[in-house]
Amino acid sequence: MKTQHVGRALLALSLGGFGIGTTEFATMGILPQIASGLGTTIPLSGHVIAAYALGVVVGAPLVAIVTARMSRRALLLLLMVAFTLGNTASALAPTLDTLIVARFMAGLPHGAYFGVASVVGAELLGAGRKGRAVALIMAGLTVANIIGVPLATFLGQQLGWRSTFLLVGVIGLVTLLALWLWVPHVASLGGSSIRQELSALKQPQVWWTSLVGAVGFGGLFAVYSYIAPTLTFASGMSESALPWVLALFGVGMTVGAFLGGRLTDHSVTVAMWVGFAATTVVMTLFALTAQSPWAAVPLVFLIGVAAQFLAPAVQVRLMEASPGAPSLAASMSHSALNIANAAGAWVGGVVIAAGYGYLAPAWAAVAMTLVGAALFAVANRGAPRPAPVRAGHA
Repeated sequence: MKTQHVGRALLALSLGGFGIGTTEFATMGILPQIASGLGTTIPLSGHVIAAYALGVVVGAPLVAIVTARMSRRALLLLLMVAFTLGNTASALAPTLDTLIVARFMAGLPHGAYFGVASVVGAELLGAGRKGRAVALIMAGLTVANIIGVPLATFLGQQLGWRSTFLLVGVIGLVTLLALWLWVPHVASLGGSSIRQELSALKQPQVWWTSLVGAVGFGGLFAVYSYIAPTLTFASGMSESALPWVLALFGVGMTVGAFLGGRLTDHSVTVAMWVGFAATTVVMTLFALTAQSPWAAVPLVFLIGVAAQFLAPAVQVRLMEASPGAPSLAASMSHSALNIANAAGAWVGGVVIAAGYGYLAPAWAAVAMTLVGAALFAVANRGAPRPAPVRAGHA
């Protein structure tokens, strides 16, 4: 396949990640508008975030299993249709209860999409480039934090929260067209059997790696879930500066995805250790120095970099742990990350509520990262040692 055709296909796959990242993270910025518009409280409106995360956790393995016989291209199209409908339904929801249901439905295709897109991208780029394929597709998530989330949040604040989900619905339609036009029919990407996909669940390393991701990534969400009040109350920054700082976090994620993807292709194990070490160091520095905005701003960037060293490594490790069922294995990565989302936010909230202050989640993040690293050390002892695959020259 020509390089330009591969590039277009990867762009289409990344565009889906952009839409998913926008709907996932922009919701956090419009909770006050949702609460006001539906006549409820901010804590209660926060259930829409939990509903989306639950949809990801449930949908990632379930959709991968149920749709096992479909070709990967057809499945990508179906998942993007479901994603678009879920966000459109969110925009039209008349009550909080219906919005919660709509957000759950919108979350169902999230993990399966990234799982299938990673398999398709890896196939298109060829052997030895799984890390770069995953990083390119995950780049949609990182770019969403630079452009999509600030734009969607601004629209929600100016035009009402429904406009945020309508924007995501439009992104879904554009992605659907791009997938239809640019992702090719590839014989090797046909469907498998349900039994073959279920075989992933028999692999101990699939469960170990999912656990490592769920715990190790929890530290990121312990801090990021409360980054706005941390920067305003602990660092003394103005609210008007927050979108720019959060965009800088997205830039860091983009840099981290690029570096982490390349390092993952060199060695998944090394990439994970670097990710754990970098996250531990950066979170420690954040806890010690973020009272100063001059320290907090570059550290927010570095948190984004460190986090994305782990993301492609976890996903590729899952794919390699069950080569016969890569779609389900890769999808479980996003189930794990959304468990990390919920667990990290809960832990961060607990230490803040206990009166330890807004920098306390960073110490909680250090602890969760170290526990994740310890679990990885245990998992790595029992893992097979595959021979490295070197990428060919383009």
